[in-house]
Amino acid sequence: MRNNDSSIRGELKSHAQILLTLVAIAWALEIADIVVFRRALDAYGIRPRTWVGLRGILFAPFLHGGLPHLISNTVPFLVLGWFVMLRETSDFFIVSVVAALISGIGTWLIGAPFSVHIGASGVVFGYLGYLLGRGYFERSFTAIFLSVITGFLYGGILWGVLPTRVGISWEGHLFGFLGGIVAAKLLSQPKSSS
Repeated sequence: MRNNDSSIRGELKSHAQILLTLVAIAWALEIADIVVFRRALDAYGIRPRTWVGLRGILFAPFLHGGLPHLISNTVPFLVLGWFVMLRETSDFFIVSVVAALISGIGTWLIGAPFSVHIGASGVVFGYLGYLLGRGYFERSFTAIFLSVITGFLYGGILWGVLPTRVGISWEGHLFGFLGGIVAAKLLSQPKSSS
Protein backbone atom coordinates (compact mmCIF):
# COMPACT_ATOMS: atom_id res chain seq x y z
CA MET A 1 0.00 0.00 0.00
CA ARG A 2 2.84 2.37 0.85
CA ASN A 3 4.36 1.87 -2.61
CA ASN A 4 1.02 2.71 -4.25
CA ASP A 5 0.69 5.87 -2.12
CA SER A 6 4.16 7.07 -3.09
CA SER A 7 3.37 6.33 -6.75
CA ILE A 8 0.20 8.45 -6.57
CA ARG A 9 2.07 11.25 -4.77
CA GLY A 10 4.80 11.12 -7.41
CA GLU A 11 2.24 11.32 -10.21
CA LEU A 12 0.45 14.28 -8.58
CA LYS A 13 3.79 16.02 -8.05
CA SER A 14 4.61 15.49 -11.74
CA HIS A 15 1.21 16.93 -12.75
CA ALA A 16 1.77 20.00 -10.57
CA GLN A 17 5.28 20.57 -11.95
CA ILE A 18 4.13 20.38 -15.57
CA LEU A 19 1.12 22.66 -15.10
CA LEU A 20 2.90 25.19 -12.90
CA THR A 21 5.91 25.35 -15.24
CA LEU A 22 3.68 26.18 -18.22
CA VAL A 23 1.76 28.76 -16.19
CA ALA A 24 5.04 30.29 -14.96
CA ILE A 25 6.25 30.63 -18.57
CA ALA A 26 3.04 32.41 -19.57
CA TRP A 27 3.22 34.73 -16.54
CA ALA A 28 6.92 35.50 -17.06
CA LEU A 29 6.29 36.30 -20.73
CA GLU A 30 3.33 38.55 -19.92
CA ILE A 31 5.22 40.45 -17.23
CA ALA A 32 8.20 40.85 -19.58
CA ASP A 33 5.83 41.96 -22.35
CA ILE A 34 4.33 44.65 -20.12
CA VAL A 35 7.48 45.86 -18.35
CA VAL A 36 10.26 45.35 -20.91
CA PHE A 37 8.71 45.03 -24.38
CA ARG A 38 5.80 47.48 -23.92
CA ARG A 39 3.25 45.04 -25.43
CA ALA A 40 5.40 44.35 -28.52
CA LEU A 41 5.30 40.55 -28.03
CA ASP A 42 1.59 40.54 -28.86
CA ALA A 43 2.59 41.05 -32.50
CA TYR A 44 3.71 37.40 -32.47
CA GLY A 45 0.09 36.24 -32.22
CA ILE A 46 -1.95 34.68 -35.01
CA ARG A 47 -2.52 37.09 -37.90
CA PRO A 48 -5.18 35.53 -40.12
CA ARG A 49 -4.22 34.68 -43.68
CA THR A 50 -0.75 36.24 -43.55
CA TRP A 51 2.43 34.20 -43.87
CA VAL A 52 4.03 35.88 -40.87
CA GLY A 53 0.83 35.20 -38.91
CA LEU A 54 1.45 31.46 -39.07
CA ARG A 55 4.14 31.78 -36.38
CA GLY A 56 1.37 32.78 -34.00
CA ILE A 57 0.10 29.20 -33.99
CA LEU A 58 3.17 28.37 -31.93
CA PHE A 59 3.42 31.55 -29.84
CA ALA A 60 -0.19 32.67 -29.27
CA PRO A 61 -1.03 30.26 -26.39
CA PHE A 62 1.78 31.83 -24.32
CA LEU A 63 0.89 35.47 -25.05
CA HIS A 64 -1.94 37.42 -23.42
CA GLY A 65 -3.55 40.84 -23.70
CA GLY A 66 -2.73 41.93 -20.17
CA LEU A 67 -2.91 40.47 -16.68
CA PRO A 68 -6.73 40.21 -16.53
CA HIS A 69 -6.66 38.11 -19.73
CA LEU A 70 -3.92 35.89 -18.30
CA ILE A 71 -5.70 35.52 -14.96
CA SER A 72 -8.93 34.48 -16.72
CA ASN A 73 -7.04 31.70 -18.52
CA THR A 74 -4.84 30.52 -15.64
CA VAL A 75 -7.44 28.86 -13.39
CA PRO A 76 -9.29 26.90 -16.10
CA PHE A 77 -5.94 25.92 -17.62
CA LEU A 78 -4.84 24.46 -14.28
CA VAL A 79 -8.15 22.73 -13.47
CA LEU A 80 -9.03 21.38 -16.91
CA GLY A 81 -5.40 20.60 -17.70
CA TRP A 82 -5.20 18.50 -14.55
CA PHE A 83 -8.47 16.71 -15.42
CA VAL A 84 -6.93 15.82 -18.80
CA MET A 85 -3.88 14.37 -17.01
CA LEU A 86 -5.88 12.13 -14.70
CA ARG A 87 -5.91 9.11 -17.02
CA GLU A 88 -2.45 9.54 -18.55
CA THR A 89 -0.03 12.42 -18.20
CA SER A 90 0.90 11.94 -21.86
CA ASP A 91 -2.73 12.72 -22.83
CA PHE A 92 -2.16 16.27 -21.61
CA PHE A 93 0.64 16.86 -24.11
CA ILE A 94 -1.23 15.26 -27.00
CA VAL A 95 -4.45 17.18 -26.28
CA SER A 96 -2.51 20.44 -25.81
CA VAL A 97 -0.73 20.09 -29.17
CA VAL A 98 -3.83 18.97 -31.11
CA ALA A 99 -5.98 21.74 -29.58
CA ALA A 100 -3.32 24.42 -30.17
CA LEU A 101 -2.76 23.36 -33.79
CA ILE A 102 -6.43 23.08 -34.74
CA SER A 103 -7.30 26.27 -32.84
CA GLY A 104 -4.41 28.13 -34.47
CA ILE A 105 -4.99 26.88 -38.00
CA GLY A 106 -8.74 27.47 -37.79
CA THR A 107 -8.22 30.99 -36.45
CA TRP A 108 -5.62 31.70 -39.15
CA LEU A 109 -8.07 30.55 -41.83
CA ILE A 110 -11.24 32.37 -40.75
CA GLY A 111 -10.17 35.12 -38.31
CA ALA A 112 -11.00 38.71 -39.14
CA PRO A 113 -8.48 40.41 -41.43
CA PHE A 114 -5.94 42.69 -39.72
CA SER A 115 -6.65 41.11 -36.32
CA VAL A 116 -4.16 39.49 -33.95
CA HIS A 117 -5.22 36.53 -31.82
CA ILE A 118 -3.40 35.67 -28.59
CA GLY A 119 -4.07 33.70 -25.42
CA ALA A 120 -4.30 30.18 -24.04
CA SER A 121 -8.09 30.05 -24.29
CA GLY A 122 -7.99 27.99 -27.50
CA VAL A 123 -6.09 25.33 -25.57
CA VAL A 124 -8.44 25.68 -22.58
CA PHE A 125 -11.43 25.15 -24.89
CA GLY A 126 -9.53 22.18 -26.30
CA TYR A 127 -9.37 20.66 -22.82
CA LEU A 128 -13.09 21.27 -22.43
CA GLY A 129 -13.87 19.61 -25.77
CA TYR A 130 -11.61 16.68 -24.93
CA LEU A 131 -13.13 16.08 -21.50
CA LEU A 132 -16.71 16.30 -22.77
CA GLY A 133 -15.92 14.27 -25.89
CA ARG A 134 -14.06 11.58 -23.99
CA GLY A 135 -17.18 10.69 -22.03
CA TYR A 136 -19.09 10.35 -25.28
CA PHE A 137 -16.48 8.32 -27.17
CA GLU A 138 -15.20 6.17 -24.33
CA ARG A 139 -18.45 5.57 -22.45
CA SER A 140 -16.70 4.31 -19.33
CA PHE A 141 -18.02 5.31 -15.91
CA THR A 142 -14.88 7.33 -15.15
CA ALA A 143 -14.91 9.21 -18.46
CA ILE A 144 -18.63 10.00 -18.20
CA PHE A 145 -18.27 11.08 -14.57
CA LEU A 146 -15.40 13.41 -15.48
CA SER A 147 -17.44 14.78 -18.41
CA VAL A 148 -20.34 15.55 -16.07
CA ILE A 149 -18.06 17.28 -13.53
CA THR A 150 -16.39 19.26 -16.33
CA GLY A 151 -19.74 20.26 -17.80
CA PHE A 152 -20.98 21.34 -14.37
CA LEU A 153 -17.88 23.42 -13.61
CA TYR A 154 -17.14 24.87 -17.05
CA GLY A 155 -20.09 24.19 -19.34
CA GLY A 156 -21.08 27.85 -19.19
CA ILE A 157 -17.99 28.94 -21.11
CA LEU A 158 -19.29 27.11 -24.19
CA TRP A 159 -20.98 30.38 -25.17
CA GLY A 160 -17.44 31.55 -25.94
CA VAL A 161 -17.48 29.60 -29.21
CA LEU A 162 -20.04 32.08 -30.57
CA PRO A 163 -19.21 35.58 -31.85
CA THR A 164 -20.90 37.36 -28.96
CA ARG A 165 -18.23 39.87 -27.85
CA VAL A 166 -15.91 42.13 -29.82
CA GLY A 167 -12.25 41.53 -29.03
CA ILE A 168 -12.75 37.91 -27.95
CA SER A 169 -11.36 35.27 -30.30
CA TRP A 170 -14.43 33.10 -30.68
CA GLU A 171 -12.61 31.50 -33.64
CA GLY A 172 -9.83 30.30 -31.34
CA HIS A 173 -12.39 29.03 -28.84
CA LEU A 174 -14.44 27.20 -31.47
CA PHE A 175 -11.52 25.53 -33.19
CA GLY A 176 -9.85 24.75 -29.86
CA PHE A 177 -13.04 23.01 -28.72
CA LEU A 178 -13.19 21.07 -32.00
CA GLY A 179 -9.51 20.17 -31.59
CA GLY A 180 -10.30 18.77 -28.15
CA ILE A 181 -13.06 16.62 -29.61
CA VAL A 182 -10.65 15.34 -32.27
CA ALA A 183 -8.14 14.48 -29.52
CA ALA A 184 -10.88 12.72 -27.53
CA LYS A 185 -11.71 10.58 -30.55
CA LEU A 186 -8.04 9.76 -31.13
CA LEU A 187 -7.27 8.94 -27.48
CA SER A 188 -10.49 7.34 -26.27
CA GLN A 189 -10.45 3.70 -25.34
CA PRO A 190 -13.98 2.45 -25.99
CA LYS A 191 -15.26 -0.38 -23.81
CA SER A 192 -14.79 -3.69 -25.54
CA SER A 193 -17.99 -5.64 -26.11
CA SER A 194 -17.47 -9.15 -24.87
